Amino acid sequence: MMNSKRRPERGTQIGVISDTHGLLRPEAIEALIGSDLILHAGDIGKLEILEELNTIAPVVAVRGNNDTGAWAQTIPETETVTVENVTIHLLHIAKDLKLDPKTAGIQVVISGHSHKPSLEQREGMLFLNPGSAGPRRFKLSISVACLYVKDAIVHAQVINLLDTEVPLGLS
Repeated sequence: MMNSKRRPERGTQIGVISDTHGLLRPEAIEALIGSDLILHAGDIGKLEILEELNTIAPVVAVRGNNDTGAWAQTIPETETVTVENVTIHLLHIAKDLKLDPKTAGIQVVISGHSHKPSLEQREGMLFLNPGSAGPRRFKLSISVACLYVKDAIVHAQVINLLDTEVPLGLS
């Protein structure tokens, strides 16, 4: 388990954010600084969110169910990226996953939508929801996540931005 935001030596740090709904909090920006890549799992809210994130690191984003404006039409519903021999599949709603990650060679599946952060290891694959970094919904935490990839090994951590709860982490 990774207990700090320290990145593995010579590894790649990937910031993961979702459900900003047009609000990019300063705490989220601070948590994502140092990322080599940022993945946004949908419900972005407006193009300016992606533009601001892109000042930190290159951004790969997927369209969420609330991203309905003309600005969002060119954003794909799913995206697959490979970082240091780790294949990551990104979509907004986990139940809309249309492929078998294991047979597709995917090691990490990232989704948003629920606003509830989660990290789960299943059959050698990591399923990550960074939670919501935008407006608070119900009593759920405000959070982002970081993936640390080195030599095809992934460490993950959910970072609570406004709450004092212990972060979730998996190695």
